[in-house]
Amino acid sequence: MDATATLITGTHLHVDDLHRSVSSRQVAAMTFLNEIVAEFPDAISFAPGAPYEPFFADIAVGPLLDTFVEARRAAGFSEETVRRHLFQYGPSKGIINDLVAAALRADEGIDVPPEAIVMTVGCQEALFLTLRVLHPPGASLAVTDPSYVGVLAAADSLDIAVHPVPDDGTGPDLAALRTASERERAAGRRLRALYVSPDFANPSGNRLSLAARQRLLAEASALDLILIEDNPYAFTAASDDRLPSLKALDRDGRVVHAGTFAKVAVPGARVGYVVADQWVESRSGPPVRLAAMIAAAKNAVTLNTSPLAQALIGGLLIRHGGSIAALGQRKAAHLRGNRAVLLDRLVHHFGEPDQPGAGVRWWAPEGGYFVQVELPVEADDALLRHSAETFGVLWTPMRGFHLGGGGERRIRLSCSSLEHEEIVEGTGRLADFVNAL
Repeated sequence: MDATATLITGTHLHVDDLHRSVSSRQVAAMTFLNEIVAEFPDAISFAPGAPYEPFFADIAVGPLLDTFVEARRAAGFSEETVRRHLFQYGPSKGIINDLVAAALRADEGIDVPPEAIVMTVGCQEALFLTLRVLHPPGASLAVTDPSYVGVLAAADSLDIAVHPVPDDGTGPDLAALRTASERERAAGRRLRALYVSPDFANPSGNRLSLAARQRLLAEASALDLILIEDNPYAFTAASDDRLPSLKALDRDGRVVHAGTFAKVAVPGARVGYVVADQWVESRSGPPVRLAAMIAAAKNAVTLNTSPLAQALIGGLLIRHGGSIAALGQRKAAHLRGNRAVLLDRLVHHFGEPDQPGAGVRWWAPEGGYFVQVELPVEADDALLRHSAETFGVLWTPMRGFHLGGGGERRIRLSCSSLEHEEIVEGTGRLADFVNAL
């Protein structure tokens, strides 16, 4: 009897008996997108925000592990200790916290001790654990709208109520944030945190100005909010165009900073981190860092992040002078070149950006992976399939990133994983598709 027959004749489950998060609108949208990308491998895909794969050719795992081991030996670690760190269950907080702390201090001006950092299985786990620890029953989360689907899915799986805060491109609407906080307080609940991605956010591409960052920090203090800062695309800005992260500007302990090595190194390592230097008081002992609480929560999920994967990232950091910025420099330059080609071709096919009343309206970001385009018709899954089947070009519908409604006619284009020739050909196909609507 085959597996299908076993399922048919065995115990039957119904989706209504499972947790709602597995069939949420956001999860369904991303599942469909992954399926259609696999279904049309020959289409030019502006859908995924994946790194440029030829850079992986430079990654030699063995020598990078050797680099890490040699650095630990030089720092005075015994052979037994080095071996244990690589091959045993490791500490929940991680084994390369010192390297990450030094890099953040040098690159970002984020000055925290290693014990304020937890190494995680990608940034998704960093967000999941942070949400879990910060949100006891009755606490809710605000998110910029549109927002990264990963944080929406994490909140949903944790049964955390989420309040969308509109972002018109200049930052979250602070009046809407205040209103959400007041409503929660009036209902006997608490708005605990706001999730925000200040640099070239996924999916919008929006970037907060320095003044907007300072206003947001002041508002977080006034409302007694934690800001969960997810900033994976800041590295794409030119060195003379970098803005300080919210964490670097934080003087009031308001920011928990989540990061990842997926974009600047390799996503396959699945290594991220969270900076949580806030002090947590208790009746049973002295204050501890919030990072210690997040590490405790990690013991209920993954226990520890693969030490071998951390050592790989550690070796890459050491090879690049201990700098995350240096590690991502070539990738950032390549991406800026890709974005320049994409913007040039969009001007060629659809005219200048942000032109109200145009048949196709689009917005030119200052950096990052993503460009928003507004079509003259609704951009749903059926239209995406038509685009793939008839014109050989894929994109991402924006509606799945919105909680409060919106984005029905907008699509997201990503240029991160393509060659210049593919961008030129792909935008031509996109133009043919739009012209046939």
